[in-house]
Amino acid sequence: MSNLRSAAAATMTLTLLTAACGTTTRDEPEHAATDTSVSTATPPTSPNGRTEETGKATTPAALRFTAQTLDGKTFQGESLAGKPIAFWFWAPWCPTCLSDAPAVKAAAAQHKDVTFIGIAGLDTEAAMKEFVQRTDTSDLVHLSDTKGAVWTKLGVSQQSTFVFMKPDGSLQKASGPLGQDGLEKHLRTLTTQ
Repeated sequence: MSNLRSAAAATMTLTLLTAACGTTTRDEPEHAATDTSVSTATPPTSPNGRTEETGKATTPAALRFTAQTLDGKTFQGESLAGKPIAFWFWAPWCPTCLSDAPAVKAAAAQHKDVTFIGIAGLDTEAAMKEFVQRTDTSDLVHLSDTKGAVWTKLGVSQQSTFVFMKPDGSLQKASGPLGQDGLEKHLRTLTTQ
């Protein structure tokens, strides 16, 4: 009976994870991810991905998360609400991520009006810290997402992936390598209405 329960739990977990990954193709626009936390009173979500509470827009569902930075600080996703954001999902052993790092570093230096957040996963924190040092991207905030919670929250299932969020909460995903030109193309759309 215990094996049957374990198999059922594993099947349910796999089903939930698969459903959260989505099927977005490269450069396909996507609305904000739905909140994957369990709640009995989840407010309705509008088409632009913002939660509607008594007629006013609040934090997009995709930004309702808490994570740890690689330097051990608590990071609240809600602190990014209303800002243009470039999320960069990477893994320390990924050659595509390594090739994207110089473009990300240069773009972050050039686009001070965009908040860049690196979201590391699929390895240990020690390997993540070594990647940041090797790529000289320590000027960016990097989150340690060893359990994949933020990856799942934003519907990311592969690295190197970028999720660009406009101030209105709308999202667009792109898989790397993007290079400097590809990254620039997406960043220009973040601040235009």
